[in-house]
Amino acid sequence: MSYASRVGLMLLFVGAGVGTTAVSLDAQNAEPNPYRTLPGVWAPLPDGREWGSTSLVEVSPDGETIWAVDRCGENNCVGHDDLDVVFQFDKRGRILTQFGAGMFEWPHGIDVDDDGNIWIADARGNEDRARGHQVIKFSPTGEVLMRLGTAGVAGRTQTTLDQPNDVLVAPNGDIFVGDGHPGNGNNRIVKYSSDGTYLMEWGETGSNPGEFRTPHALAMDRDGLLYVGDRSNRRIQVFEQDGTFVRDFYNMGRASGITIHNNKLYVADSESSFARNPGFRRGIRVMDLDTGYVIAFIPDPETDPGRAGTSAAEGVAVDNDGNVYGAEVGPRMLRKHIAR
Repeated sequence: MSYASRVGLMLLFVGAGVGTTAVSLDAQNAEPNPYRTLPGVWAPLPDGREWGSTSLVEVSPDGETIWAVDRCGENNCVGHDDLDVVFQFDKRGRILTQFGAGMFEWPHGIDVDDDGNIWIADARGNEDRARGHQVIKFSPTGEVLMRLGTAGVAGRTQTTLDQPNDVLVAPNGDIFVGDGHPGNGNNRIVKYSSDGTYLMEWGETGSNPGEFRTPHALAMDRDGLLYVGDRSNRRIQVFEQDGTFVRDFYNMGRASGITIHNNKLYVADSESSFARNPGFRRGIRVMDLDTGYVIAFIPDPETDPGRAGTSAAEGVAVDNDGNVYGAEVGPRMLRKHIAR
């Protein structure tokens, strides 16, 4: 299907702003679930540690190993400088690599670039500890290769970030950061060159095209278009890499985590409820980007649509066998969904 045809189909789901009812909302909860969820915690941590909250999961470039980050057995890493938090697992859930002790306040978003380097966004900060409000690039063995932002310093400048949510590295090496976790925060996308030089930014607080209320997650399709999970606006926005707005759509819930695999968009919605997003159940939705249709839905085990807060998967990743991994904040675990 041509790019123009894809855009036309996507426009079926475009809303006029927050609160707009998209086409066939109910259908987004009724698609089949072609996955079998493995019971319990899929990947145990060392020394009998229990998982804390996690929103960070990504797959290596070859699709064979899974990277995930634990928030130190709790929902932050303050006071736990002795604990490694970054883990590489094989597909059986066995630890291959671990590092990251004493480096994070609140690890939040992750990407693995084409060279296998791991990029992690730390979405809180403390100036006295000189940690957080940064994106850190690690080698596959845990060596720090680059930092974006100023350690512990919140701001909206070319050299500071304020609660960055997620990071994405494009095939050409350019780096995109979704900056601003609060709904009234920085609400911008910041673009850097491969060596960390600031290039540009776009976005401010609002609901119009190119504006954001929590740019919580990033993904890129095979055409090089950047997808932004604009969570509190209950939509996904799509941009060219220079910030030119392409389209938005509202049929995927409150996007906490997004990834694209084999031209399918996977969206983790951990926050929809009667109050926050009526008509949507929580879970992981899968959209065929060629047609714009949702083709699968992995329902959240939390069935109370009135429940506030976060449940089940905030982060989502897909391996080369089509298995789906959910990084869960509420249940505090990393879960695996096997393609049937």
